[in-house]
Amino acid sequence: MLNAWAFLARQSVKAGVAAAVMAVVPHVAQARDSRSAVFDGPEVALADLPAQGRKTYALIHSGGPFPYDKDGSVFANRERNLPRHQRGYYREYTVKTPGSRDRGARRIICGGQVVTMPDTCYYTQDHYSSFRRIVN
Repeated sequence: MLNAWAFLARQSVKAGVAAAVMAVVPHVAQARDSRSAVFDGPEVALADLPAQGRKTYALIHSGGPFPYDKDGSVFANRERNLPRHQRGYYREYTVKTPGSRDRGARRIICGGQVVTMPDTCYYTQDHYSSFRRIVN
């Protein structure tokens, strides 16, 4: 009889632990999902971007024309430094770097369904190592 009670006690502890875990897991998953869609990094005012960045930002909203063939191409967000979205959500644009012989390291990455009306844009001056959300 003692073994039966011990067995029942172990089963109820297991059930209690499982219930507690199941009560917490959806909340953890929900928090992770909501964090993935929110950028909690630094911001930069549009007015504080370099002149070339402000020009690129204006070109994005007017639909171009852009000086580089790669401007407007899909940005895959492989490093996952920006909030996660489906492929094709983000597009990248070059911010000219005075004196640079190539495209340089500065970019504006914008996300949204309508290219000329992005939901949000980010500036990087170090080729995707860090981002600042552009605010007006």
